[in-house]
Amino acid sequence: MTALAGLRSFTRRDQVFKFLISADELEIDTTKGEMLYIEDLSVSFDGFKAIDSLNLYLREGELRCIIGPNGAGKTTLMDIITGKTRPDSGSVYMGQNIDLLEFSESEIAQLGIGRKFQKPTVFEQHTVFENLELAMACNKRVWHTLTARLSAEDIDRIDEILQQAGLIEMKQLPASLLSHGQKQWLEIAMLVMQKPRLLLVDEPVSGMTHQEMEKTSELLNHLAGEHTVVVVEHDIDFVRSIASQVTVLHQGRVLAEGSMEQVQSDPAVIEVYLGE
Repeated sequence: MTALAGLRSFTRRDQVFKFLISADELEIDTTKGEMLYIEDLSVSFDGFKAIDSLNLYLREGELRCIIGPNGAGKTTLMDIITGKTRPDSGSVYMGQNIDLLEFSESEIAQLGIGRKFQKPTVFEQHTVFENLELAMACNKRVWHTLTARLSAEDIDRIDEILQQAGLIEMKQLPASLLSHGQKQWLEIAMLVMQKPRLLLVDEPVSGMTHQEMEKTSELLNHLAGEHTVVVVEHDIDFVRSIASQVTVLHQGRVLAEGSMEQVQSDPAVIEVYLGE
């Protein structure tokens, strides 16, 4: 019996969507402790099996690192979770009741799944503070909020998130003046502003200095607990610094799973990945 057996799913057919839904409007059932259930997932592109009968479970509030060689299926997996790619078979549930395969990419974002790509995308001509203000307005999905006066509570929340991201002293600077690492933190902060339940982060320390990597480790560890955080990364030293649980993908399947110490000593992982 699979972990999803007997679950009652919520699908788009259960409700007419006149507006985009959000996590605040839809209760996500995590009473079993799991935030994400992925079972028997497969997808092929022109005969190449990018994901092959993959099973993966994420607990609410955990920080999970996903590693593996190029072509292992890491990006494709993130694409499926966020609705960018549709699988050939299998299931993807958020909590016990939200069938993500029934939703569009934009609806999945409104459900509370945020994704940060490797290259930071920020509004460079706006200040750091305004970037978070814009992220908050987009989350409310009402255009006039872009010009609405911020409440004291809104300002406090923006300042709190900027403090977490180590950007509070730069809040009035144009984002274009930030370093590469600071732009990465700003984009993470923009996603956090939208209150995601699940945060997917793709290679956050690529191109960073050692000091920036350490600060990124602190930031992601701070976010775990309040959010479920999934980090796709190639830098093994960085993975070692943040992850209590690591999943190794190879040829679209889970090759190994456990602590960093466990996967590092796994002969199969050494052969196909760490041995490189």
